[in-house]
Amino acid sequence: MHTVELIALAMIGLAALISSAWVLRARSLVDRAVGLDATVAVLVNGLAVSAALLNDDVFLELILLTVVLSFLGTVAVSRYIQRRGE
Repeated sequence: MHTVELIALAMIGLAALISSAWVLRARSLVDRAVGLDATVAVLVNGLAVSAALLNDDVFLELILLTVVLSFLGTVAVSRYIQRRGE
């Protein structure tokens, strides 16, 4: 079973690289916000696979914390974009 989880982590790592490149190449604030949201989603999936691989509950707390902070950050950026009128 470890082989499947390691392959999943490798694929998630590749997805993280692609989404990070998307953030770096984005020209507008909206594109960067979407890219960061995608990167955080990939990070959360990586933490979930790590939790399954290591059978550790600490990762689940990290997932919850990451998701809540990501949501608050997305709301803050969207309100900023709305007020700025982009």
